[in-house]
Amino acid sequence: MTRHLIWDVDGTLFDTYPAIVRAFLLALEDFGKSDSAHHVEHAARVGLTFCASQLAISHDLPVGAFGDRFGELYSAIPKSVQLPFDGVKAVCERVLARGGSNSIATHRAHESVDELLLTHAMRHMFTEIVGGDEGFPKKPSPESFLAIIGRRALDRVETAAIGDRDVDIQAGKAAGIRTCLYGRGEGEYSADLVFSDYKELLLYLEEDRRRPTTRQTV
Repeated sequence: MTRHLIWDVDGTLFDTYPAIVRAFLLALEDFGKSDSAHHVEHAARVGLTFCASQLAISHDLPVGAFGDRFGELYSAIPKSVQLPFDGVKAVCERVLARGGSNSIATHRAHESVDELLLTHAMRHMFTEIVGGDEGFPKKPSPESFLAIIGRRALDRVETAAIGDRDVDIQAGKAAGIRTCLYGRGEGEYSADLVFSDYKELLLYLEEDRRRPTTRQTV
C-alpha cells in the first residue's frame, strides 16, 4: 500500500506555468523581443535556467541580464494566482489521515516553495522539503528523493513519487519507489500510474492491495 508521497511542485502540486510563461514573455518584451507561449512553456518545463538560457541565446540577449529580469517579473506575480491543482489538497489530507506523509523534491528554492505553501494554507501538510538550493543534483538524479527517504526513514515499498515530467519518473525509478505521472502521459519513461485528474490518484491510493510495477493508464 502506498502511504508516503514525494511531490514535484511546478506543474504537479501547483499550476505555476501560466505565471512562469507570462514572466518570460514580459521579459522578452522588455528587451524588444517576442516568442510564442507554446515554445516558452515547452522550454520552461525542461527547467527555468534552461529556458532563460535558450531564450536569451535564440534572441541574442545577455543571458545573465535576461535571467535576472525574468526573476524580477516572476517574483512580482502574486502566489495567490498560482493555485494548487484541483484535488491536490484532498490527496494530501487523505495521506495524512492514513498515517502517511507528504514530502517535496523540487528544483525550486526552499523559500519559494514555502511561499506557495503558506499562501494556500498547505505548509502543515508537508513534513520534508528538499529544494534546489540544497545542492543536490537535479532530477533525473534520485539524490533528492533518497535524501527524503533517509531523513524520514520511509519504506520504499510504501512510497511513491508524483511529477509531471520524465525527469520526475526517472528519479523515482532510480530511487526504487513507485512513480505517478500527472498530465498527458506522453513521457518516454513509463510510470506505474498515469493520471490526469487527482480524483483518479485518490482512488488509486484507496486500494489496499499492493500494485504491480507495470504501467497503468487511467
